[in-house]
Amino acid sequence: MALNLRQKQTECIIRMLNLNQPLNATGTANEEVYKILIYDKFCQNILSPLIRVKDLRKHGVTLYFLIDKDRKPVHDVPAVYFVQANQSNVQRIIADASRSLYDSFHLNFSSSIPRPLLEDLASGTLSSDSIQRIAKVHDQYLEFVTLEDNLFSLAQKSSYVQLNDPSAGDREIEEIVERIVTGLFSVLATLAVVPIIRCPRGGPAEMVASALDQRLRDHLLSKNNLFTEGGSFASSFQRPILCIFDRNLELSVAVEHDFRYRPLVHDVLGLRLNRLSVQGEKGGMKSYELDSSDPFWVANGLLEFPEVAVEIEAQLNKYKKDVDEVNRRTGGNDGAEFDGTDLMGNTKHLMNAVNSLPELTERKQVIDKHTNIATVLLSEIKERSLDSYAKKENDMLIKGAIDRNELLGVLRGKGTKMDKLRFAIVYLISLESINQSEVESVEAALKESEVDTSAFQYVKKMKSLNVSMASANSASRNNIVDWAEKIYAVTAGVKNLLSSDRQLALTRTVEALMEGKPNPEIDNYLVFDPRSPKSSSGSSSHLKGPFKEAIVFMIGGGNYVEYGSLQELVQRQQPVRHVIYGTTEILTGVEFIEQLTQLGNKMGFGSSTAAPSH
Repeated sequence: MALNLRQKQTECIIRMLNLNQPLNATGTANEEVYKILIYDKFCQNILSPLIRVKDLRKHGVTLYFLIDKDRKPVHDVPAVYFVQANQSNVQRIIADASRSLYDSFHLNFSSSIPRPLLEDLASGTLSSDSIQRIAKVHDQYLEFVTLEDNLFSLAQKSSYVQLNDPSAGDREIEEIVERIVTGLFSVLATLAVVPIIRCPRGGPAEMVASALDQRLRDHLLSKNNLFTEGGSFASSFQRPILCIFDRNLELSVAVEHDFRYRPLVHDVLGLRLNRLSVQGEKGGMKSYELDSSDPFWVANGLLEFPEVAVEIEAQLNKYKKDVDEVNRRTGGNDGAEFDGTDLMGNTKHLMNAVNSLPELTERKQVIDKHTNIATVLLSEIKERSLDSYAKKENDMLIKGAIDRNELLGVLRGKGTKMDKLRFAIVYLISLESINQSEVESVEAALKESEVDTSAFQYVKKMKSLNVSMASANSASRNNIVDWAEKIYAVTAGVKNLLSSDRQLALTRTVEALMEGKPNPEIDNYLVFDPRSPKSSSGSSSHLKGPFKEAIVFMIGGGNYVEYGSLQELVQRQQPVRHVIYGTTEILTGVEFIEQLTQLGNKMGFGSSTAAPSH
């Protein structure tokens, strides 16, 4: 059965809302208990894409609050807490219990609660004589946000900056790696699978893969481990492959403009947790949800924007035609003599019409929603020439060059400061070798537009160092700058990596890893099998594939461009494969540039470079 992360995580949350009782066939507990739900901001974001208010009502949740808000006592009612395992949340729970806010406390932590915190909880409730109110404490292993069936984020902010910060010490890096491992362990525990892990050598990908391998090994030694239902008896080919990458594999994807519907909506309109707000037709803001319950979004998210506009029009015409058909069937025959048979026929048509009304109404709402979104997108595209940016950036990455006049024309033309900066950075990445005078003229054009060039300077510095892949060996991997630089040796050959339709390096690598055939691009990738004895890891033939299922994880920020590319890969493959895409956080191009800017500032390329030249 295909791995469905959204479904699995939703099932875990529903079980939690029902006080971790077994559920019956209708998906509810046998005994209905009214309860209160308390969560923190992080866990609110976990719940938001999966559970609606009506779902909470269905499972007996009558009130819900953020943990840090002042709350009044509600006696004789149990409270379900769903929070991260940290000091402030534990102290707040102790305070709530000592005030006897609720009848009983069912505590659910989003990951495993460390022993010191558990001891604090015990001693705190004991000293306030409220320990009897603590009914249960559960480690839920749900520390990730699932946005679609095959898309998740660990919601860990600024991980790219933290991992590439030249001043970061070993301890700080280890803490970040530990957080990423905890999130990935939660995903695997929710899916109840122990994958074969593959990653490139060196850098954060190897650090995370190695630490995750060790965490899984340690956990599998315990008797009641979370993976017993998967069982070690499961044959090897049924296990998925987990491919871990670092953002520096392909920096351009995080920066460039894309002209497909889903990436455009995210990048331009700020889709967050499957929701966005846009200007309505009659003024005022309209909020929309875009998730798997929206058939248009699911079917057309990978299409280029012009194709989406055509599809909206086609759906509208089909809707009008269906409405006319209903009207025609229920309108009777003009001027015809009335008889009993016609009455029977009309009644039948009328019943069919009534039954089709909800479906027609729903279709119209979806069409109106996407018409409105597309209208707002179109005005942004025209105002900023986003189509031109997307096309020229793609051409640069394929050809590795651009005409100088065309380059400067874009930088002096339409678009926001960020659009121009992103274009300039894609230009830098696409170059085989730096043309100093051309780069200087690009910097001058950016300064003319009063653009902060810290991010540009940072990428230029990295590119000029041009450290070869070999330098990122295991000995220097903790020196973050060393392995951050290795990408710029790779980007010199970007156009060779890309076919004419420019398949992303990530997608090609994942395809090769799933295929499991000898391939020079992946032959030096590391292999970890947490189920095998440590000494044999990497040698068994079953580690090579082919694999039907893959979990692809991008450290340092992912985006809808990569997600879409992997979904396209799945759609064109035979036999059917299945790929889940996850990342430390999902970033727009602007958000990623902001992280590059921070790194530029840390390396001394201050925003003073942005002052207009006189």
